[in-house]
Amino acid sequence: MLDRLTSVEDRFEELNVLLSDPEVVNDYTQVQKYAKEQAVIREVVELARDFRRILEDLDGVKEMVHNESDAELLAMAKEEHASLEKERDEVEAGLKLALVPTDPNDDKNVIIEIRAGTGGEEAGLFASDLYRMYSRLAQRLNWKMEIINSNSTGIGGLKEITFQVNGEMAYSQLKHESGVHRVQRVPATESSGRIHTSAATVAVLPEAEEVDIEVNQEDLQIDIYHASGHGGQNVQKVATAVRITHTPSGLVTTCQDERSQFKNKEKALAVLRSRLLAAEIEKQQKEITAVRRSQVGSGDRSERVRTYNFPQGRVTDHRIGLTSYNLEQILDGDLMEFVEALVQEDQARKLENVGI
Repeated sequence: MLDRLTSVEDRFEELNVLLSDPEVVNDYTQVQKYAKEQAVIREVVELARDFRRILEDLDGVKEMVHNESDAELLAMAKEEHASLEKERDEVEAGLKLALVPTDPNDDKNVIIEIRAGTGGEEAGLFASDLYRMYSRLAQRLNWKMEIINSNSTGIGGLKEITFQVNGEMAYSQLKHESGVHRVQRVPATESSGRIHTSAATVAVLPEAEEVDIEVNQEDLQIDIYHASGHGGQNVQKVATAVRITHTPSGLVTTCQDERSQFKNKEKALAVLRSRLLAAEIEKQQKEITAVRRSQVGSGDRSERVRTYNFPQGRVTDHRIGLTSYNLEQILDGDLMEFVEALVQEDQARKLENVGI
């Protein structure tokens, strides 16, 4: 582990040099890139320095214990040795966790898609319950939610809903919610009182990176003309309306809302960039679709990650074997017991995989 720490420390110092390089300082993109990388490894470097200091102190105390003849001083040395060993173990545990490879998407916002699966109308009602559960969780964590698209059923359920969640480390907290969620209960439409099993799929996707759109001025044809009006005082005496044509794509944007030609040009350019960005994001959708399919499977009941059993008031996550009998509270957004347990299990698995 010390070899790995040395390489991280060397990179940290290298980044310090780069961030003081005049050529880098004048390049905002490079500064952001190096500063972000340095921020990621800073914790490891600080822990590594503490770890080395503790090891040096331990060597000194061990020598004192070995050579000291005074009983009182020897007792003090042994006490300090035990304290340093405890501190070493704590710092080492922190280092192991900090050295675990992180998901580059962990700090991103998320897009969540919930779709009714097997179970007809009851599956739609359960999809609605899941949406409310995540809504209430977002409220508890002071996260912002925004519906992107939804398709409801006739009895208050949801065929599907897509929404965005903006919050600190949202993807790291919610990514393990992906999969098939199963419900066991007596449907409101069931007259005989029989328990039905239905399912809904949940896909948690990291918010797509903003694609860097560079618009070459040579590719733009900019036309200035008089804004249309209704006559009288509303007719602009100075040409301020702007039409921008992006030659490579053939896209055309216009703006005449502002009285300033400059502001109209900026707005038209913003629209053009947005349209070009939308075209690039559309290319990413095939990859996103592949991720979604790998996450949620077919929506069949047998592919479940979690079961919500109403008769017993029980929620069980089948991946980690965690069961809670607080079903009502969980559906009201009190989900952190499962979220934290899944994150811890993921970290433990990564530790095992990297052999630290």
